[in-house]
Amino acid sequence: MATLREDIIHFFEESFELFQVVFLVLVLLLAIFLWQKLIRRDSINYADFAGRYVFITGCDTGFGNLAARTFDRIGFRVIASCMTEKGAEDLKATASQRLLTVLLDVTNTKNVQLVAKMVKDKVGEKGLWGLINNAGIMGASAPTDWLTIEHFREPIEVNLIGLINVTINMLPLVKKARGRIVNVTSVGGRVAICSGGYCPSKFGAEAFTDSLRHDMKAFGVWVSCIEPGLFKTGLSDRIKVVEEKQAIWNQLPIDIQRQYGRDYLQKDAEKKEALVKMCQNSDLSLVIKCMEHAVMSRSPKSRYSAGWDAKVLWLPLAYLPTFLQDFILMKNKVTLADPAAG
Repeated sequence: MATLREDIIHFFEESFELFQVVFLVLVLLLAIFLWQKLIRRDSINYADFAGRYVFITGCDTGFGNLAARTFDRIGFRVIASCMTEKGAEDLKATASQRLLTVLLDVTNTKNVQLVAKMVKDKVGEKGLWGLINNAGIMGASAPTDWLTIEHFREPIEVNLIGLINVTINMLPLVKKARGRIVNVTSVGGRVAICSGGYCPSKFGAEAFTDSLRHDMKAFGVWVSCIEPGLFKTGLSDRIKVVEEKQAIWNQLPIDIQRQYGRDYLQKDAEKKEALVKMCQNSDLSLVIKCMEHAVMSRSPKSRYSAGWDAKVLWLPLAYLPTFLQDFILMKNKVTLADPAAG
């Protein structure tokens, strides 16, 4: 009886010790949260940044266009790169005379080098305070066995190689200013939310951002990435995505079409449309606010998430065990008609 009593007392003593440890961990986490949200909150003086140079890629539409207009309004000297003359003209019509536009294809190394020289001549000894790599494309999004290497190459050339190319050519200017580099990646760089070249390109951009952040610490250059969720931009144009997928389907061998089934495209479009309706964010300023903090804060974050779906769904999903990730993501896949057909 005495032994049983001692065992019970010992059990409760151990349980209490465990409770103390858990409680202390929770208190520590709460303290860290409050420090980040309250004590460490930056008071940004916009006047401090007037006249500093920021270079932004992909400014024809979407995040880049809004970012260029926002930083111009704050007082930065914005150099905005666009892919098309129309995009450049439309942007200039909505901005101040300070804002400069330049045509840039990030996949064209000679073009990138010429633009970097122009930026160097423009910024002079001040250097480039901010580089925002925003240019990106979706590319073909379809099952892997539908695709060719060219389908993968296009988004990787723009979203990854182009981003690296622009960065290494602008890097001496950013180092001179001890400035900021902001790479717009995606939740698709943390979780493989679709097939094709988009996610591989974004996973690569995340890794490049990490290694660049490590390399630039000694030079006083802050490097951040922004991981937006699903936003209503040209990148997520469902009609374009469906049309591209239909064009690829039309070129498939008959045995692959039999494996997937005649109604695969319709069922897949319905699932994707339901996901977009559930997750899509319409307020692009959520991403721009992250850019502002990364460029203007005393202590930029290494990573920013933008959009409720990124915070609540995709990024938490990235921390789950692989089998749970697969289980959840497979819910958005269409059941094939006859995988053994051939």
